[in-house]
Amino acid sequence: MAVTTNKAAKTEGMTWRRFKDGESEADYRSAQEMIFQASWTHKCPEYVLSTPPCQGSCPAGEDIRGYLNITRGMEKPPAGMAWQEYAWRRLTEANPFPAVMGRVCPAPCESGCNRNMVEDHVGINSVEHFLGDWANDNKMAFQTQAADTGKKVAIIGAGPAGLAAAYQLRLRGHSATIFDEHEELGGMMRYGIPGFRTPREMLDTEINRIIALGVETRLKTRVGTDVSFDELDKNYDAIFLAMGAQAGRPLPVPGAEAPNCVTAVAFLRAFNEGRLQHVGNRVVVIGGGDTSIDVATVARRLGNVTKAGTRDDRPEAIISGHMASDVASISAREGAEVVLVSRATVDKMNANKHEIEHAQQEGIEIVGGVTPIAVVVDANGRATALRVAEFTVEGKETKIVAGTERDIPGDLIVSAIGQGVDFAGLEQFNNNNGLIRADKNYRFPNNAKVFVGGDVIRPHLLTTAIGHAAIAVDGIDAFLKGEELDKRPKVDVHHFDQIRKWLEAGHDYACDNHGEQWGTSERKDLLHNFEDRSARYVIPHNDLFLGHFPNVPRHIRDVTVLDQQTALGNFEERLHGLSEKQAIDEAKRCMSCGQCFECDNCVVYCPQVAVFKVKKKDGPTMGRYVDTDYSKCIGCHICADVCPTGYIVMGMGD
Repeated sequence: MAVTTNKAAKTEGMTWRRFKDGESEADYRSAQEMIFQASWTHKCPEYVLSTPPCQGSCPAGEDIRGYLNITRGMEKPPAGMAWQEYAWRRLTEANPFPAVMGRVCPAPCESGCNRNMVEDHVGINSVEHFLGDWANDNKMAFQTQAADTGKKVAIIGAGPAGLAAAYQLRLRGHSATIFDEHEELGGMMRYGIPGFRTPREMLDTEINRIIALGVETRLKTRVGTDVSFDELDKNYDAIFLAMGAQAGRPLPVPGAEAPNCVTAVAFLRAFNEGRLQHVGNRVVVIGGGDTSIDVATVARRLGNVTKAGTRDDRPEAIISGHMASDVASISAREGAEVVLVSRATVDKMNANKHEIEHAQQEGIEIVGGVTPIAVVVDANGRATALRVAEFTVEGKETKIVAGTERDIPGDLIVSAIGQGVDFAGLEQFNNNNGLIRADKNYRFPNNAKVFVGGDVIRPHLLTTAIGHAAIAVDGIDAFLKGEELDKRPKVDVHHFDQIRKWLEAGHDYACDNHGEQWGTSERKDLLHNFEDRSARYVIPHNDLFLGHFPNVPRHIRDVTVLDQQTALGNFEERLHGLSEKQAIDEAKRCMSCGQCFECDNCVVYCPQVAVFKVKKKDGPTMGRYVDTDYSKCIGCHICADVCPTGYIVMGMGD
């Protein structure tokens, strides 16, 4: 069949036209131009700073992307400052304990890391570990230029929340006095975590760095008994409650009142104070979280002493506060059998997976999926076993599976099932559930000068307590200035500050709107198409161009793995830090989600040569590495498609 064509231009009734009147295909100089001229749009590139999920997942709100970018060499330090110091100072704006947290934090930031969608998360915790140790080795000190305000704040508790609050208050020029009932500072960092996980010299260095800012301390002073709360209320302008939850919860089963049935808090405190030297032949620990693992591994290391002679040498007597002779130093040790019992199955336990694996390698037996139903006692009232059984949960009720009961023998039974707050003398703050209620600014209801943070709100991570302190101090600072407390941002973290880079480079910044100014591509004295969404948007992996990133294995820290025999009496640190080169290489695996990391993709692939590198004479390029010439941009969105970090969004013109 013959086909005829009519090449005459048809205009009548058309709803879409390829060419304007008077144009033809000959007017297009190339096929490339024809393709892109067919895709005109009113949208042009906008450079959007977003929060990466690592920061959004960090309870302390660290600028993780920031210190990783410094470590990898992308963001340069000010003249005369080592990159290690600059990265450490960026990190410690949020968290003054990087060496501690680099060792013990379970790193929720790594679970949130977008790199998990490529091969494996960035070793954020290991880089923090490296920076913390570098600062300690190089005797770094905190600095503050804030003038003293004359305002005095009392802090009840010298744990991570109380110390972090003192640090943040001094940075703002306020006086801080810490009250604590213990002989030394540190709270659960010192008395709740064994020294082979937080070496004491390292812990002391990080604490003393805070005290050197001018923090006053009143140790062996319990608020509520040694000094009344009313005295603090009268003498201080604000009060921060950070007592922690250092009252262990006993087992809620018959027989748990036996003298050799103790709480994990009491057990670890006795060990960390140097009083507990041995534990007996067989220890049963009940829990499933990190604290239960700490108890079990300590018990395995202490073991049994074959020549313990008197009743005062019994572990429960020592844990109750009596000093025992140092029988461990003069007697032969034998390995104690340690059994950890958990209601959760092993794969569902809350403790870190690698800590569970290490405990099992050290010969600790873990029995999961059972619940305690009684403590078996002998004629003298001493515990001889823990009775457990399988169970089901119906609603909130636990029902025992008949016929599954069994006894697990033990000379010492340790309850690691939770913690509570000791409210003696401070009963007015008890919310009737053993904790303290606070609003979103961590202020105590109906008392404008009282703020709260840490485990007294909800027992959680050490890094959570540090985050509470930072937010509470923002509120305290506003209160002391007579300002109303602002609503907290949706994403409440520290993040890269573009304006700081201008000021560090000696440039003035012309925009009063914190960098956000639209439609100003000709101006060179500000960020002409920049938007900061960090306070409201966490960038997901599907906003990134993951194809840019090759598979690069993670640098994993070395761990000394002990077995059943070598664990006995071994209190050396097991976790070893990365070398400087390894830390840098690990930081280079960071994908800088939500912020330009200067890959040049947008410049290379822009068909209109509309995207260009910013000249250094026009201001600092970190965070504003590229700009767009709007007179050339056709809105083809190729730059956004090839941006690995999701920093470019086709939004200008909306």
